[in-house]
Amino acid sequence: MMNPFKMLGDVNQMRKQAAQIQAALEQEEFEVIQGNVRLVITGNQNVKTVEVDGVANEALKQAFNDAIKASQKAAAGKLAEISKNMQ
Repeated sequence: MMNPFKMLGDVNQMRKQAAQIQAALEQEEFEVIQGNVRLVITGNQNVKTVEVDGVANEALKQAFNDAIKASQKAAAGKLAEISKNMQ
């Protein structure tokens, strides 16, 4: 029989590790240049810069971030559904 207190400790440890990974990813940046478009995104998928012809485009940046958040929310929902079915 599994010890429920040990399981809680394991979950807490996993949360701490996830927070550390998220903090490390926030510090990383990835830059892509395709033709006249420059995009900079962090490791945790936050778009920092969108430039077209050297001009920042805030509307595009916000659109990218909104789309990424929507896809992350959908993925989290699917993962929650899967984990619920596993229990």
